[in-house]
Amino acid sequence: MFNRLFALIVLIILSPIFLAVALAIFIEDGSPIFFKQKRVGINYTFFNIYKFRSMKKSTPNVATHLLENPASYLLRIGGVLRKLSLDELPNLINIIKGEMVFVGPRPALYNQDDLMALRVAAGADKLKPGITGWAQINGRDEISIEAKVALETEYLERKSVWFDLVIVVRTFTIVLGSKGVSH
Repeated sequence: MFNRLFALIVLIILSPIFLAVALAIFIEDGSPIFFKQKRVGINYTFFNIYKFRSMKKSTPNVATHLLENPASYLLRIGGVLRKLSLDELPNLINIIKGEMVFVGPRPALYNQDDLMALRVAAGADKLKPGITGWAQINGRDEISIEAKVALETEYLERKSVWFDLVIVVRTFTIVLGSKGVSH
């Protein structure tokens, strides 16, 4: 309940930024403003994640690293959104809906069966997905899925309010330094 209430408060506080980003996307490439994609939630259930759209409407619905030339699909505002992780702001809607939390493993794509098989074997599928997590601040997309699941399993074992606060603070320092951000 704390995550949901806090997400609502943060959404209200950040609403001017939310509206400015939405307007910038609309001016550059029209609607929709949000990118919606099927993701894996807690206990291998599915939900639609919401993000600000950083890619053109014509972009194939696959992970960015699987695109032949991802930069050609990126909106002009998209690079800034990704660099500052502003594209993730609509994840607050997912938290308010109870589908995500602030700290947990990033939700896998619905077709990332290899990642999910490792998470299920390690018990990390029992964690509600988060906006940030231990694996996110320790390599993000630059580490193997095995290393990612090992970090998620470590998080599961160490999970506490204090550890979550450490992860949130480190997330902000990494975002501000733009470390590990895919462009």
